[in-house]
Amino acid sequence: MTKTDKIRKGDVRTATRLIRNIENNIPEARSTIRTLFPFTGKARVIGLTGPPGAGKSTLIDSLIALYRDRDKKVGALLVDPTSPFTGGAILGDRIRLQRHAEDPDVFVRSLATRGALGGLSKAAGDAVHVMDAMGKDVILVETVGTGQQEVEIMNHVHTVIVVIVPGMGDSIQAIKAGILEVADVFVINKAEREGADKLYQELMAMLNMVDSFPGGWRPPVIRVGNLFDKEIFEKNIAELSNSIDAHYRNLVENDLLGDRVRRKVTAELNEALQFSILAPILEKLIAEGEFDTLVDKLLKKETDPYTCAEEVAKKYLRKQPLKGVAG
Repeated sequence: MTKTDKIRKGDVRTATRLIRNIENNIPEARSTIRTLFPFTGKARVIGLTGPPGAGKSTLIDSLIALYRDRDKKVGALLVDPTSPFTGGAILGDRIRLQRHAEDPDVFVRSLATRGALGGLSKAAGDAVHVMDAMGKDVILVETVGTGQQEVEIMNHVHTVIVVIVPGMGDSIQAIKAGILEVADVFVINKAEREGADKLYQELMAMLNMVDSFPGGWRPPVIRVGNLFDKEIFEKNIAELSNSIDAHYRNLVENDLLGDRVRRKVTAELNEALQFSILAPILEKLIAEGEFDTLVDKLLKKETDPYTCAEEVAKKYLRKQPLKGVAG
């Protein structure tokens, strides 16, 4: 049985090994992704983003439980900070989401950012494909929480949930530049805290300033209370799930789902082009010492970045530089 067949049958060990190889840029992994790709595109992909400590993992844990109660197969991708010692994820999936560890229909995987911008690992897109090909109905993607650059998550999911909590400084200031535009659902987590009402009013005021929303979808603001008040907390999680479902229906009914899928595929193509074209050139420049030579020339003002790029393009791509590159 091939690796592709094993993954399509939900083999966790094979899928885990493949995702690890994707992270480590092992060529064989790319070949497997090629054979899996035709079997992807069926899962609902939901992203959660927001500052560290906002409680995203707790929400994911609760959403997994809810979707499992609905007999949905679930994948969860947790993008964690990179360990400076091992290069791996500092916070592992074994630490969080423990109660789902024995459920064969739940697959949880941690990825390290490894310097990737936007709070997402470079391997995240392919990891989502692996879970999709495994037959997961819902895939939850959590970003590491790095601030405004988290808008990258919009390129990988159907629905973006922005999670904020009261008492973490100027939360509105932190989200209004960039993330406001990509949020499909807002969650005020730990809403029993002081300042939750003020935060809610500020969010509503911001949304009231928007002239129009794509497809007429105005992002709802869901308050999620104390985890230990089980009845209220579960009611809040159900409300969040209903909002996620409503957003997806809105995408379908207004012919916007195709736009989201196209945006996702476009981002993946850009990443693949960079991996296949730019990365090998950079590796060769570094290995031969040419990269450092170019840096030294720039430091001495003997050339400029655009001229360097044109020279590299002529040498390695055997093409004239694209119009507009030189400015």
